[in-house]
Amino acid sequence: MPSQGTIGDRVRGLRLSRRMSQAQLAGPDLSDSYVSLIESGKRTPTPVVARLLAERLGCTTEFLLHGIEPRQRIDTELGLRHAQLELFHGDPAIAADRFGDIVKAAGEENAMLAAHAQLGLARALEAQGLTGSAVEAYERLRREAIAHPERLADLPITVALCRCYQRAGDMLRARDLGAQALSQVEPLGIDQGELAMELADALAETETGLPYVERVLSAHETPDCADRGDEVIALWKASVTASEGEDSALAVQLAEDAIATGRSGRLAFRFARIAMNWARITSYTAEDADLDRANEYAASASQILAGLSGRVVEHARSLIVLAHVRFRSGDTEAATDFAVRALDLLAGARGTVPATAHLVLAEIALARSQDAAPALRTAQGLLGAATAGIDRETARAWRQLGDLWGQVGSGEEQARAYRRALEAVGIRASMPGSTASAALVR
Repeated sequence: MPSQGTIGDRVRGLRLSRRMSQAQLAGPDLSDSYVSLIESGKRTPTPVVARLLAERLGCTTEFLLHGIEPRQRIDTELGLRHAQLELFHGDPAIAADRFGDIVKAAGEENAMLAAHAQLGLARALEAQGLTGSAVEAYERLRREAIAHPERLADLPITVALCRCYQRAGDMLRARDLGAQALSQVEPLGIDQGELAMELADALAETETGLPYVERVLSAHETPDCADRGDEVIALWKASVTASEGEDSALAVQLAEDAIATGRSGRLAFRFARIAMNWARITSYTAEDADLDRANEYAASASQILAGLSGRVVEHARSLIVLAHVRFRSGDTEAATDFAVRALDLLAGARGTVPATAHLVLAEIALARSQDAAPALRTAQGLLGAATAGIDRETARAWRQLGDLWGQVGSGEEQARAYRRALEAVGIRASMPGSTASAALVR
């Protein structure tokens, strides 16, 4: 049974295979000119007409509209759901393979199905940290969404690209995409739901559109941070078992239940990230910062992340932000406690996050007129072990380290830290003793 191409291609292929004329297919209910328009792609049959044509052509309505039979379609839907579960709660590399298989199986004759699988593949590449490949995939999808808005929405892809370009270090492109997404959202008044949260998260990462970010946070109550991971896994396993027993409809339902069950945890995690980043930006950059609000959001983020398994590093980040907010508020004792708790969570880890905790401890030492050099040297050693490559979080930490070395009076260490800050954003400072402006790495 031919399945290639559009609905029109299938109508024409089936009609010719049955040696019917357009007039014979039209019968007493339709005109042969209308059948011709359908076959040429100039008209899309209504559901009633599609059922009528399917009866005369001896196929199912599902096949005529989508190019696959009902059982094939439900199996493909099940494959998509299991790939999504693998992306959200399993291995993104396995998810990428599964989405790729669905793209190949769907082919051009099922463009909408293929497009959704391609979007899943792009998200899986992003989740693996393959940012360059993810950007290429999202850019292709964005072009397709512009050309075929009936298949994909452009806005979620723009938001994803904003996030990816930021992680790749291209802040100008990321901020431009964030502004484009914001210009689409603002007229619609969207400040609640997954799309609003995803956009607010991307904007907070790029440190732009902060009024919108705060509006999204205000529009949501602090989410329930209960970890329902065990429920998700149980439903997922039940779905796999049902599919092995060839009960595809039940398997799809169980997979959808698993995805829905995990949704609260995903939203809670995103809310925590947004709240944490808003508090960080506010406490580090604003002279007239709303520290009460920053404290509220940082505390909420820490509470949520403490209740989510596998989020230890993010929980430590939230405690460090909370420590800095309390420091800015003048409560150095609480600030010290939160910074130490973050280091206890990280348990001897190296890299940027523990270094940032030591930088807060150095700030506290300076405020107390104590020796900050030991904390600064520890932070410097930890930053030296950070992963190479473009990393704005690491750049910020090096810049802050340089600022603090300057307050201690060590110009040589200050210059070295500023050079490393520039290197972390892809700039090589070759001038000996260069004291580059901190603004370059903000």
